[in-house]
Amino acid sequence: MDSMEQIYQAHARTVYKFLLSQCHDADLAEELTQETFYQAVRSIDRFQGNCKVSVWLCQIAKHLWYQHLRKRRPEEPLPEDGPPGPSAEEDILARQGHLDLLRKIHGLPPNTREVVYLRAFGGLSFREIGDVLGRTETWARVTFYRGKEALRKGDESHEEHS
Repeated sequence: MDSMEQIYQAHARTVYKFLLSQCHDADLAEELTQETFYQAVRSIDRFQGNCKVSVWLCQIAKHLWYQHLRKRRPEEPLPEDGPPGPSAEEDILARQGHLDLLRKIHGLPPNTREVVYLRAFGGLSFREIGDVLGRTETWARVTFYRGKEALRKGDESHEEHS
């Protein structure tokens, strides 16, 4: 197996993007990326090689993200995705649109939802998504396209009923 430094160089960007897609906070994603590699070093002897290293690392990262969510105090707000809009009204409308989109994405089948999150919010390439999820780049492309079409059709059917 490669040295941990080589593994870090090869996979840190993917792990960071994966975490950023989950938490939407660059500082937290960086912190959890570092913790992911720390945990990987501690448990390298348990890596059996039955999946890609990137998949194994993202599994560790996902576990750490869930651990962080469980520890978070209820009154502590979730990280924001960016600065607020220029006015309170515009901010509310933008947030509502964002929440509506997230609700629609959440309604997608689990694999499709994960691909859409990783692509749209994590900025991962289709190759990286395939690696993280243990699938092919083509599978990631097709799944994303189908998810996008399902979201688009949901908007059209909503407009027809309005």
